[in-house]
Amino acid sequence: MPRCTRKGCGRDYDSAANTADDCTYHPGVPVFHEGLKSWSCCADVNKPVLEFDEFMKISGCTKGLHTDDAPQTEAPKSTSSANLTMTETPAGKEVYSSGPRANNTPTSTAVITMAPEPPVIEAEDDLSIPVKIGTACQRKGCGVVFESDEKNRIGDGEGTVCTYHPAPPIFREGSKGYLCCKRRVLEFDEFLKIQGCKTGRHVFAPKVTDTPAEELVDCRMDHYQTSSEVHVSVFAKKVDQECSTVKFDETQIHFDLYLPGSKRFRRTVDLFGPIDTASSSYKYFGTKVEVILKKNDIRSWTLLEKTTRDLGNISLTFGVGGRTGTVGAKTPVIDESNKAR
Repeated sequence: MPRCTRKGCGRDYDSAANTADDCTYHPGVPVFHEGLKSWSCCADVNKPVLEFDEFMKISGCTKGLHTDDAPQTEAPKSTSSANLTMTETPAGKEVYSSGPRANNTPTSTAVITMAPEPPVIEAEDDLSIPVKIGTACQRKGCGVVFESDEKNRIGDGEGTVCTYHPAPPIFREGSKGYLCCKRRVLEFDEFLKIQGCKTGRHVFAPKVTDTPAEELVDCRMDHYQTSSEVHVSVFAKKVDQECSTVKFDETQIHFDLYLPGSKRFRRTVDLFGPIDTASSSYKYFGTKVEVILKKNDIRSWTLLEKTTRDLGNISLTFGVGGRTGTVGAKTPVIDESNKAR
């Protein structure tokens, strides 16, 4: 049976029973920007994600016929990328350049020492768990579909061999590849075709490992205020939104944020002044949590957190600078004494 080549589909199909609604795919191109990954055709419907595995799970936004034709790629949008040429070094690394090659002019090469990557913990297949026919191997770059235990899981037959990438993908300055091997390509379709660099056993049902001990961590917090609100930023990356909570009391805010690597940020902040809990809100981002606290009055908060120390004659107001209004806010806020000037 042929396999559909449309982006987001990749299913085997019967040509004789191919209908207009059988294939669900992405007609657009992948978009990778500042660590976020999405599709150009449905970025307004499917939110960008951070992890590559989550990106590959984004369901298609268009229906149509399956096809095994070579996928069409968009023409480069800039002249610099259109003139790219590829050369291969003796070590087997592909190097891309946009200008003519200088054959007789020696150049100096800067050596950049990168920090070592953390060791990759590979999953193992749990043979005690039954697998449904049609389940794909979970290793990156494999793509083998389960047919039977005898063919894909038991023994040392040809169907049990998995060729895969043990390390995660990497996207830098337009090039795409895997951390575990040297090859880099420009087009996303070519990236999907990069052959695995390691062989092993398929993983159709990964073993459940013991959950590591939870680690409590501290996250940096920053804030500024306007006459009616206090804006708080908690710099925590990749917060698990389903498990995490942010709760408001009239004089407190409670953070319980679950982070990658079994890390957790828990803190209760005793606020400098009272807030309107119904009008206060928060929002998760890829690198932080943004909180907007609605003040119960228009007093300036000397600090974010209430303190028992004597602050003396300190009259510090975050974000207010006399006639210049509020620093850090999107709209200027002028105090009553300066409005008449």
